[in-house]
Amino acid sequence: MSIQQAIASAATILAPYVRQTPLEFSPSLSAMTGVNVYLKLENFQVTGSFKARGAIHRLCTLSDKQRDRGVVTASSGNHGAGVAYGSQRLNVNSIVFVPENTPPAKLAGIERYGATVKRFGDDCVLTEQEARRYGEETGRVYISPYNDHDVMVGQGSIGVEIASQWQTIGHPQPPTPYPDAVFIALGGGGLISGVGSYLKSRESQIKIVACSPANSPAMHACLEAGAIIDVACADTLSDSTAGGVEQGSLTFPICQQVIDQSILVTEAEIREAMHCFIADHHMMIEGAAGVAVAALLKTKADYVDKHVVIVICGANIGLNKLNAVLSE
Repeated sequence: MSIQQAIASAATILAPYVRQTPLEFSPSLSAMTGVNVYLKLENFQVTGSFKARGAIHRLCTLSDKQRDRGVVTASSGNHGAGVAYGSQRLNVNSIVFVPENTPPAKLAGIERYGATVKRFGDDCVLTEQEARRYGEETGRVYISPYNDHDVMVGQGSIGVEIASQWQTIGHPQPPTPYPDAVFIALGGGGLISGVGSYLKSRESQIKIVACSPANSPAMHACLEAGAIIDVACADTLSDSTAGGVEQGSLTFPICQQVIDQSILVTEAEIREAMHCFIADHHMMIEGAAGVAVAALLKTKADYVDKHVVIVICGANIGLNKLNAVLSE
């Protein structure tokens, strides 16, 4: 089965568990940029993030024996909540390892779906290593946030929806059968690999634009280097894309194939984009979604009169960061 066929199959498998999120025209961003801008609103997804798609799809591939043993993952945010939510829906016991310094609000977001939370380490890398070790010791399947074929394929179901919704989007009716470009936040590459692979299989001329915070440009730097390298990362509003890329990650060669342009945006640009979006659209978005919006605002001159989709990947933002964005 090709990756495109696997993604189409994943969309069918996921239908009972996730929302088909809206694809809507944005009058305000279109007027601001001179670009025909459409928003794929994954901030309306269950758990408030696209991450539920990949997590649930991976859970659906487990054998009965694996389900009985349960699963384990490492995440203090969207992926952990997605695994917990999917496990609750599918009646699978789940354990989520989080760093010691994880804010209480994030812990509550995972625990409300019934997962057991274990704190370990003061660094995400150490937390993940412990979760993997625990999985091997107990026979639980470890579910990676991005370095997993079934997780990536699940994220790609967004591409299936975009392709389908584009045909009936309404005002203004696009003159082309597919968008000219799709802007997608880039972290470990699971989202852009899945969505990009599917859309490119439908129309190779669709431009896939990767959007990264300059403070944490791990995959961007790896793509520039042509190899997976260690990249220094600082704090960023886009915490769900922060962190390094695992050696041997299956997403790296796919990113090399599907990404046509990779853009870095500053923290000031992310903050401004989020502030404008929340004020104009009256809906919540998280930092990673702000990165994709900021990338279009930064490159708008290149897309005048084009039809562009921005994947609004999630809505989960802590109160401190939200206050910082809105106070600017």
